[in-house]
Amino acid sequence: MDRRKVLKGAVAGAAAATAAAAASTSMAASHEKKMKINMVSTWPRDFPGLGTGAQRFAKRVGEISGGMMEIKYYASGERVKAFDSFDEVASGNSQIYHGAEYYWKGKHPGYAYFTSVPFGLTVTEMNAWIRFGGGQELWDELAGSYGLKSLMCGNTGVQMGGWFRKEMNSADDFKGLKMRIPGLGGDVLSKMGASPVSLPGGQIYENLTSGSIDATEWVGPWNDKIMKFYEAAKYYYYPGMHEPGAMLAVGMNKKWWDSLTPSQQAVIEAAAAEENDTMMSEYNAKNGEALASLIKEHGVKLRAFSDDIYDSFGEAAESVYDDVKKHSPLAKKIHESFEAARANTGSWAKISDQAYVQQRNRVLDL
Repeated sequence: MDRRKVLKGAVAGAAAATAAAAASTSMAASHEKKMKINMVSTWPRDFPGLGTGAQRFAKRVGEISGGMMEIKYYASGERVKAFDSFDEVASGNSQIYHGAEYYWKGKHPGYAYFTSVPFGLTVTEMNAWIRFGGGQELWDELAGSYGLKSLMCGNTGVQMGGWFRKEMNSADDFKGLKMRIPGLGGDVLSKMGASPVSLPGGQIYENLTSGSIDATEWVGPWNDKIMKFYEAAKYYYYPGMHEPGAMLAVGMNKKWWDSLTPSQQAVIEAAAAEENDTMMSEYNAKNGEALASLIKEHGVKLRAFSDDIYDSFGEAAESVYDDVKKHSPLAKKIHESFEAARANTGSWAKISDQAYVQQRNRVLDL
């Protein structure tokens, strides 16, 4: 037997098989119909960070899929109003929304935990809970009950405490205050005697300048400078107890999600995970410069909430959580999982990131 002929024949056969498989794959791809996807959002078009992050996600889905999944992006008000995004996607009229899950706490208080809650998780702690602490599974249970599937898709980090027309010297100063603050953070202020108002981003400035509200929180220096809140309120307080790591999300119609192939689902998961990291990087890069500009160029007065105020925040937050746990077994389960994650990740952060940054800043006088 001529072993060289046998080997040559085997190689030729393998090459032919590979070529046939490639041709078959190419033919299948060429006949595959491009998927058209409608995506609505809660953000104004091209709004830095929030809106541009949502648009970047939509673009990346197209790029990663090789153009086979094409997302038509609709900013707030272009297809539906900001707060109608949930029902638009749950109904199947659109396939995806991008927004902050705590906007839907009126449907179920558990939704607040998947954006941020008072005395909650930082961005790194949130990522740990969602990915490795059972958070995604609980989120799937909650969203699935409304016909949705949700994924992490952005984070703005620790937010500022808000813009105020007057100095906030004690907890009593919150009594009667009309403040734009959504989520469970709004419930905390309500316990303290304030009147929380939930407004989409595009309506905050006009309400603040007109006096319809006395104060507002939004995001942080980069976004807040763009919104020009300093024209109506000069006192800028930190840190925000209400959103220590504000995660954003893509929510998808679950029937549509379940109809996707594993590779199509993987494309969306990859684009969402990428944006979750990219958005936080952008905020970290731009907030410091924006804060310096607000103070030096616009006369903003930076203030820290006093310990007295923060202690009152804490007491009110515990009362809010008692209400949440009474809402339903699922709400209680979500809170207990969050609480365990906070204790676990918080104890490690105290002797890792926090301890290092504190010493670094002390040595370098930062």
